[in-house]
Amino acid sequence: MIRRHRSHPLWYAFLLHRISGLLLALFLPVHFYLLSLALTDTAALDGFLRWTDLTIVKIAEFGLVFLLAVHFFGGLRLLALEFLPWSPRQKALAATATALAFFVSGSFLLSAV
Repeated sequence: MIRRHRSHPLWYAFLLHRISGLLLALFLPVHFYLLSLALTDTAALDGFLRWTDLTIVKIAEFGLVFLLAVHFFGGLRLLALEFLPWSPRQKALAATATALAFFVSGSFLLSAV
């Protein structure tokens, strides 16, 4: 059985939204653990903060901000799909959401480097 819907650009927007949500959910426990270091082990937190000055970490932060922006703008696109009348411009909205995510995360990367 051929699954033609999986070659549609809006299916890729759906997939990107799901993957970004999953990766953000996996990141949250790590984030909360690192925040807890501020209360329990300040020496380990200082070591971690020195490690975050590496260029590879800043690039990884770009990826994290990109995931957050993709999930945010993809969610706005889904809200528009739910509450506004259907429009044939849905592909353009999905492309705009991805472009805005690149803009936001690229701006973050330029300010971090």
